[in-house]
Amino acid sequence: MLSPRVVRACILVAAALWATLVGGACASVGSPKGPVPGPNVLLIYADDLGYGELGCYGQTKIATPHLDALAARGQRYTRAYTGAPVCAPARCMLLTGRAAGSAQVRDNVELQPEGQKPLAAGTPNLARSLQAAGYATGLYGKWGLGPVGSSGDPNAQGFDQFYGYACQRHAHSHTPEWLWRNQTREPLPPGTYAPDRFRDEALAFLRTRGERPFFVMYATTIPHMAMQVPEDSLAQYAGTFPETPYTGGRGYTPHPTPRAAYAAMITRLDRDVGILLAELERRGELDRTIVMVTSDNGPTHDVGGVDTEFFASSGGLRGRKGSVYEGGLRVPLLVAGPGIAPAVSDRHIAGWDLANALLDLCGVPQLAGEGESFAPTLRGVAQPPRSPIAWDFPGYGGQRAVLMGDWKAIQRGLAKNPNAPWELYNLATDPAEARDVAAAHPERLAEVRQLADK
Repeated sequence: MLSPRVVRACILVAAALWATLVGGACASVGSPKGPVPGPNVLLIYADDLGYGELGCYGQTKIATPHLDALAARGQRYTRAYTGAPVCAPARCMLLTGRAAGSAQVRDNVELQPEGQKPLAAGTPNLARSLQAAGYATGLYGKWGLGPVGSSGDPNAQGFDQFYGYACQRHAHSHTPEWLWRNQTREPLPPGTYAPDRFRDEALAFLRTRGERPFFVMYATTIPHMAMQVPEDSLAQYAGTFPETPYTGGRGYTPHPTPRAAYAAMITRLDRDVGILLAELERRGELDRTIVMVTSDNGPTHDVGGVDTEFFASSGGLRGRKGSVYEGGLRVPLLVAGPGIAPAVSDRHIAGWDLANALLDLCGVPQLAGEGESFAPTLRGVAQPPRSPIAWDFPGYGGQRAVLMGDWKAIQRGLAKNPNAPWELYNLATDPAEARDVAAAHPERLAEVRQLADK
C-alpha cells in the first residue's frame, strides 16, 4: 500500500498535468491571455467637411498634406455617401450599421437643456462590439446621440472613455466654458480651443490604455462653425485670399478674415491627424492600425462666414449640408492600414457600411442591419456592385433619394406634399445633377420609385 505522502504527491502531479492539458486545449480554441489579436482602429470623423475640401480630392487653396499622404498609402473612395445630410442621424447610422428606414435617429431631434435624442439602452453598435471583443474604446470630440446620464450616454454605448461635447448645440463654439469627461463636467480656462483638447486627450488614451488593441473615434468639430482658429494656424493664410470681414449673426462669432480662418481650420485638422499618426508611428503601432477618415455630411451652407463657392467645397456637386443632392451626401472617405493596398475606388459606400467594414477587418462579428462590408474591396478582392442605396430624411422639408448604379432619383418637399414629383439624374453623364431626365426615362423612374417604396 502506498503511504499517504506518496498518494498526495501523485494527486498533485496528476492535477498539474490536467491543468496543463486543459490550459493547452483552451488556448487552442480561443481566449488566450494577453493582448487581444486584431488591428487597432482610428476613426477620424470630421464635422461638415466637404467632398472637395482635401487636396487628394482636388482642393487647391487649402493645405492638407497629412491626409493627402494617408490617401496615397491607402484607399480613397470617390463615391462614398453619408447616412444622412446632418449630424445626429449620420452618426447614428455610422455606429449602428442601420439605414434610414430602420435607424433610431433620422433627424436632429433636440432635447433641453442639453443634448439630442438618445440611443436606446443596449443598442448594438461598433463601439460596443469592439469593446466586447476586448478593445479599449475612446471617443474624443462631438457625440450628439444622447445626454450624459441618459441611455445614449457614450459610456453606456460602448466607450470606455469620453471627452468632449455631448450636445451638438454646445459644439457651435470651439472655445466653450466646459466639456464632459465621462459623467463629469469639467470647466476650461477661457479661450481654450476644444479641438486641441480632443487631440491631447486622444494622445493620452493611446499612451495609457495598456496592451489592448484600441478603437478611437476622433469626432473633431472642425470645420463646423463657428469661425474660430488659433493664431498660429491663421498666420499660415494671412494675406492669402481677398477678404470681406464677417460681422457675425445667427449666433456665430465675427471674424475679420473668414476665408483665411476657414482654410486654417481645415489645415489644423490635418495637422492634428498628422500628430496622431506620428504618435502611433513612434509607438510602433501605425502598421497595425486601420485609419479611416470621413465626414458626417457635406459642407455647410454659407453661414458663419463660410464661402463654399470660393473653396469649391462640394467639389462641383450640387447641394450642401441638409440636402440629398450629391453635395449634401457625398463625403471624402480614406482608409489605410494593414492589408489595405493603395487604390482609388469608385465603389458605392453608404454611411451605414462603415461599421461592418471595420468589424470585418478586425475579425469581429458584424452588426445586423443594412450595412454591407466593403472589407474585400479594401483587401483588393473584387466585390459585386453594392445594392441600391436609399435615403429617407425628414429634415429640411422632407426628402427621399435612391441611388441605383448611376441613376439617382430625388423627391423633395414631402412635409408639404407627400406626393411631390420625383427628379431623376444620370450621374454618369451629369454628376452635378443639373438635368432632370425624369420625363425622358419613365421606365427607369418607375423602377427607382419602386425601390424607394420598398
